[in-house]
Amino acid sequence: MSGVVKIEIRETAAELKEMMRSEKDAVAREKLQVLYWLQTQMVDSVLSAAVRLGKHRTTIQRWLSSYRAGGIAELLSQKARSGRPKIMNAKTIEKLEKELSDPEGFSSYKEVHQWLTSCCDIPIAYRTAHQWARYRLKGKLKVPRPVSEKQKIGAPEEFKKNCQP
Repeated sequence: MSGVVKIEIRETAAELKEMMRSEKDAVAREKLQVLYWLQTQMVDSVLSAAVRLGKHRTTIQRWLSSYRAGGIAELLSQKARSGRPKIMNAKTIEKLEKELSDPEGFSSYKEVHQWLTSCCDIPIAYRTAHQWARYRLKGKLKVPRPVSEKQKIGAPEEFKKNCQP
């Protein structure tokens, strides 16, 4: 009969259930769920497992073929994701964190951008430098408020002296 699964599952239902409970990754938990259903005979075909799980039948077939090839280890292994690598490595990020925590570090995000392009030799856009410094590393640049040009020199210190009891 077409669609009937012919697979030998080496793990017991109790082992699979325990693996599902301890698994943090949702996709890996779904893969274990399919094996559990097949082991306990809650589903009898790939199509019924796919419908119950909300996945396409070819996805379930791919999971089962990887299980046949290498067991649980092969089924749960995650392939390296392709994509563009990060523009800054861990060493540069650490240096930037140190500079941001320094009280005399940067007075503007433009300085952060210039520091990254000149000192670290990273061709980076201003927007990227701002996002790294402000949002990812949670660095807030401590810049004093602007002072009026009309204000007398020493007036804030004199005010502070006279106000304290």
